[in-house]
Amino acid sequence: MEFIKVEIEDMSISEPSRIKHEDTEEQIDQMEVMEQKHKLNEVEEKHDFKTQGTKAKKLHTCSQCGKRFQNERNLNRHIRIHTGEKPFTCTQCGKSYAGESGLRYHLLLHSGEKPFNCDQCGKDFISSSNLKAHLKVHSDERPYVCSFCGKGYSRLDHFKLHQKAHNKVKDHVCLDCGKSFTTADNLKQHQRIHTGEKPYKCSYCDKSFTLSGNLKSHERVHTGEKPYYCTQCGKSFRHLSGLHTHMKKCYK
Repeated sequence: MEFIKVEIEDMSISEPSRIKHEDTEEQIDQMEVMEQKHKLNEVEEKHDFKTQGTKAKKLHTCSQCGKRFQNERNLNRHIRIHTGEKPFTCTQCGKSYAGESGLRYHLLLHSGEKPFNCDQCGKDFISSSNLKAHLKVHSDERPYVCSFCGKGYSRLDHFKLHQKAHNKVKDHVCLDCGKSFTTADNLKQHQRIHTGEKPYKCSYCDKSFTLSGNLKSHERVHTGEKPYYCTQCGKSFRHLSGLHTHMKKCYK
């Protein structure tokens, strides 16, 4: 018994939610932090090289963690990690970011622009780092192996999430009801139950949804897309659940 579907790495052993190779707000936050760290490290490396063997004339030191920077601008950028300050705000939706790069990536979500394309499957991404992570799916390279169950992962962040499931670590807590989650993304999704927020709007009708996956599923009603099909009889379905029901009847 066989059917076609897009295979996604299993992120956990207990939670139904899955992290896909897609551009989410959490990934944008992560990209922003990584880019800031990269820029600061570059500055520090240049500084260390120039001042090696001599004492720097000016050192700007972070009062929170003691990290030192060559100029005040880089120190101020670093301090936002501690203060949570997000001075760069999207004029379209009001979401704020600590750095200009985070806002730049976020604006691509509004425009729909995804300039980085996978030459193997055609999928598009908003950043080169997301494309690079996605390419590991095609290579079958899974260097991160779970010591508990032997399951392998192509991405370190996916591996860490899986390890959390084994260790039963749920460090993202809802302040409204106390429910805890493995990832910040899962917590965000849950909080929409309390806020009533439905950010994913159908481009064909007035309906809106709390999850992007539910929106995609709904829009197939308008587009007629049926991505799940039976390899035995060729019948196709809008939803995976419909294919599963068909398979049970078809192979009795």
